[in-house]
Amino acid sequence: MALTRWPCLILTLLSGLAVSGFPRNPSRLLGKRSLPEGAVDGIEVYSTKVNCKVTSRFAHNVVTTRAVNHANTAKEVSFDVELPKTAFITNFTLTIDGVTYPGNIKEKEVAKKQYEKAVSQGKTAGLVKASGRKLEKFTVSVNVAAGSKVTFELTYEELLKRHKGKYEMYLKVQPKQLVKHFEITADIFEPQGISTLDAEASFITNDLLGSALTKSFSGKKGHVSFKPSLDQQRSCPTCTDSLLKGDFIITYDVNRESPANVQIVNGYFVHFFAPQGLPVVPKSVVFVIDVSGSMHGRKMEQTKDALLKILEDVKEDDYLNFILFSGDVTTWKDSLVQATPENIQEARKFVMDIHDQGMTNINDALLRGISMLNKAREEHTVPERSTSIIIMLTDGDANVGESRPEKIQENVRNAIDGKFPLYNLGFGNNLNYNFLENMALENHGIARRIYEDSDANLQLQGFYEEVANPLLTSVEVEYPQNAILDLTQNSYQHFYDGSEIVVAGRLADEDMNSFKADVKGHGAINDLTFTEEVDMKEMEKALQEREYIFGDYIERLWAYLTIEQLLDKRKNARGEEKENLTAQALELSLKYHFVTPLTSMVVTKPEDNENQTAIANKPGEGRHKRYQVPKTPYYYVDGDPHFIIQVPEKDDAICFNIDEDPGTVLRLIQDPVTGLTVNGQIIGEKTGSLGSQARRTYFGKLGIASARMDFQIEVTPEKITLWNGDAPSTFSWLDTVMITQDGLSVMINRKKNMVVSFGDGVTFVVVLHQVWKKEPAHHDFLGFYVVDSRGMSAQTHGLLGQFFHPFDFQVSDVHPGSDPTKPDATMVVKNHQLTVTRGSQKDYRKDIGVGRNVACWFVHNNGQGLIDGIHRDYIVPNLF
Repeated sequence: MALTRWPCLILTLLSGLAVSGFPRNPSRLLGKRSLPEGAVDGIEVYSTKVNCKVTSRFAHNVVTTRAVNHANTAKEVSFDVELPKTAFITNFTLTIDGVTYPGNIKEKEVAKKQYEKAVSQGKTAGLVKASGRKLEKFTVSVNVAAGSKVTFELTYEELLKRHKGKYEMYLKVQPKQLVKHFEITADIFEPQGISTLDAEASFITNDLLGSALTKSFSGKKGHVSFKPSLDQQRSCPTCTDSLLKGDFIITYDVNRESPANVQIVNGYFVHFFAPQGLPVVPKSVVFVIDVSGSMHGRKMEQTKDALLKILEDVKEDDYLNFILFSGDVTTWKDSLVQATPENIQEARKFVMDIHDQGMTNINDALLRGISMLNKAREEHTVPERSTSIIIMLTDGDANVGESRPEKIQENVRNAIDGKFPLYNLGFGNNLNYNFLENMALENHGIARRIYEDSDANLQLQGFYEEVANPLLTSVEVEYPQNAILDLTQNSYQHFYDGSEIVVAGRLADEDMNSFKADVKGHGAINDLTFTEEVDMKEMEKALQEREYIFGDYIERLWAYLTIEQLLDKRKNARGEEKENLTAQALELSLKYHFVTPLTSMVVTKPEDNENQTAIANKPGEGRHKRYQVPKTPYYYVDGDPHFIIQVPEKDDAICFNIDEDPGTVLRLIQDPVTGLTVNGQIIGEKTGSLGSQARRTYFGKLGIASARMDFQIEVTPEKITLWNGDAPSTFSWLDTVMITQDGLSVMINRKKNMVVSFGDGVTFVVVLHQVWKKEPAHHDFLGFYVVDSRGMSAQTHGLLGQFFHPFDFQVSDVHPGSDPTKPDATMVVKNHQLTVTRGSQKDYRKDIGVGRNVACWFVHNNGQGLIDGIHRDYIVPNLF
């Protein structure tokens, strides 16, 4: 029985945005231009909308945020959303200046390789993943040009679980700035009819909430809308900061004229089961409590507070015992005792006297508790129609007695033998939570993390309340033989009051006239069978309101539930069984576009080496660290021929020129280990075009060769020639063509560029510069860019290649130079002290027409003092 209480919608909207990386004094940057109210350092988030559509408990949620950069320079903008741990992201799109870049969901390793390749090709924006109490956090950053607009849109889906008689949508709202258009809407469609619907917010007064919030329900439809105006968002009448910070909670339940409800759409069905008014089945419960030294202080006090409160709620028909473990195992009583008022009073005294001591012996404590429950059942000292539960609380790993997790799991599994559930509560973070979760799952229970907050005692009490009232045991959900395919879990040890059993599947015959479902279980007094019969024609009529729902919701609900259950089974599977479960879950994740622990989503701007790239992963329950996107440097030579060396550690660049005669061939890259070389031949301007002025030179021919592959490429502004062995292939710059062979790909993009990749770790881009044919001075020429050098060895050299290895430089004494717009400075690099000049060069990877200015420190005299040796050392006799 699923006991999780995670809600549908849990979002932290940092106005959809958290703005980062801005100057401390924005007025300097923005001048006197007035900015819209709510803008932070030039970025205005002018719209944040959350739209939630719930159809038969299955929620489809879209979070959209729009922003504009009013600053005079590019800004980095972050979009943050906290969503439920039980949700699966299904899509993320990024729209920049009207161009939309969609997310692609791929198998995790494939996505990782695509992401790393994109990272290596330039500046990236990476996704951060983190986990909170109920949430995981989606964060993505992009660079937004001056005056540009950006739209972020995140979509995710989940099945709402019923908890204490209600479905809950919990939104964590935190805009951080005033937002012109802020809106939360939820549309709920329940074929059973809605019985209650409420919404409340922790951050606004009731008067204010009344004017900004509307909620209504009638029949099968419910609607909630929250649209605070700018003035209603202010923390005070004259303030410019937002008071929207806290919880926005929507709760609802459905009509339950019968205990079960079946819905069928497009050949898939879902069966909801939640009977009411049944007597509670008596239970025997053993609390196994960690009292080792690490529980000292607040943890121990909170645990005792929770146990004392739980004792107030134990019913007189129940039986209980306490087992305490540190290095040793002690029990309150030798066997289970009935919860009479006298015994409860004695139990209270026992709990109040608990104190911490020693080590952690999980194995012996659990086996003692299991033995006690088994013995009570065998000796008939507890009622025949009762059920057993074991609840363990620990804050650490086993370190006394049997301490191997896999052996403890085996011992516990054999002792319980499927007869009752084990619930594991992990207190804090210093424990092997995966071990606790796996052990609970294979014994029909669940694990829950108890967070070290002031409400830890309430978390413990809350969990007990979920399992305090079993109404049925040994629940089996049955359908006509051969009528159903691909059924989700249909047997449960317990049905607890206030929860719901959900089973989904596919019909073997979509044309059947009627559908029958039986639910059988043991009640407190007798065995019960609940039968639901569905007339398919009536069902079709009931679900006609398609404009209000998404038509394939039951199929997606089935896929969601199936994946969730396959992933749970996979945690304890081994060998071939694990491979099969993994393959099934992966196939469904890809088919239905879900980000699960087996898949990732990559968002990349195509054909753009200045990639904005994000990767979305499903976090696990371990300790989470912020993922830092590696900064991959790039190097290029373009123009007159200007060499640019990007140094990401400095967030800066160095540039230099090589002044040589036309016809000279320069070695750009040479790697003796991989066998890769790149050489370039210089061309000059047209004869007599500049008179006595200093000549300008460019690269007119490039040679790229791999000795290992016996492969060569010669590139000129007119054509591209490839040799594989002795056989040449010639292509025009008017072609768009992809050439691939083992470990190599060449992509020619018509009249724009050529991308050459050797394996995953080496990528070069050649840019074509074409000038007006009647241009009196210049020829067509080439630019050469290294956007991934990770696959090159440490022995790589050449005018560009020598910089593939990390190096450092220091700049000081910045002072006016001969050109008032370009200051001079002193640079110390490679043990040389040089005078350098601040300037900029063009990077044409993104825009072949205009280019992008790259600020750099210019090293004079053919790069002397920066490059190893002198520039003439890099002259070679020919291209290959």
